[in-house]
Amino acid sequence: MTDHHQEARRKELPPLPALASFLAAIETSNFSQTGQRLALTQSAVSRQIALLEDWLQVKLFERKGRRVVPTAAALAYAEAIGPAVDRIRAATRRALQPPQDAALSIATLPSFGMRWLAPRLPDLSAHYPDMLVNLAARSSPFDFADEGFDAAIHFGLPDWPGAEHALLFREDVVAVCSPAWLAAHPLEQPADLVGKTLLSLDSRRDSWSRWFAAAGVPAKGPPAGPFYEHFLMLSHAAAAGLGVALVPRFLIVPELESGALVAPFDLVLTAEEAYYLVWPIDRPVSRMLDQFRAWLLRAAEGS
Repeated sequence: MTDHHQEARRKELPPLPALASFLAAIETSNFSQTGQRLALTQSAVSRQIALLEDWLQVKLFERKGRRVVPTAAALAYAEAIGPAVDRIRAATRRALQPPQDAALSIATLPSFGMRWLAPRLPDLSAHYPDMLVNLAARSSPFDFADEGFDAAIHFGLPDWPGAEHALLFREDVVAVCSPAWLAAHPLEQPADLVGKTLLSLDSRRDSWSRWFAAAGVPAKGPPAGPFYEHFLMLSHAAAAGLGVALVPRFLIVPELESGALVAPFDLVLTAEEAYYLVWPIDRPVSRMLDQFRAWLLRAAEGS
């Protein structure tokens, strides 16, 4: 690479301290507050902003009294570089953390983690006694570049951006209610549920419409609610007698076995979506993750 090209490439990347001061000033609109946040003096922040303005040859802030107002060019630049700087911070945090050769960090759907994964972890420990698995609840997909997770449990289609995937299993969803609710609302056929209190998961508001369609029952659309964030909340509400809920059977085995919940119909709702283990495509698979993945797939075969 020629000296000219090296110089051109160097000029394309402003100093990171100047970028940090700039992004903080965008949020605070005040150089003094920016300095407090970054442990710098106000004059040091002003110098960093001036350096960046000189670097870009663009005016970034206009003074209005004690406030500094970002220009349109500054806002556009901040929107473009903000995610990249956040990724640099996340990667640096990970690099500064001491290596934990015997620890995995797994993000899991809350109900799946509590009802399916956690009870099986003793078997994992029996196979790999030195392996430590740290679990954290995550209900939605995220960018592995911004998080420190080694892998995640995902429900949906195998389309997590930037991730590889392995199918665990699909679910059988059944309509359930408490015995007391069923005694007060006798049901003979699926159509008898029309007009009843139907409980739903907030992220699956079309489930009842699909259930009625599978039963051949005309329905006017999804129920008006109530809605719950997690399946365990949903199943507890049904067990308390608040209505009928659609819940994956594997999540409520204890309640079905104890009789706290009953399934008035044999109809099972299935879909293309499934549970997957996903992991970042741009990182090498560690020995631990490979062992965890193999164990998880074996455990899922019996589900």
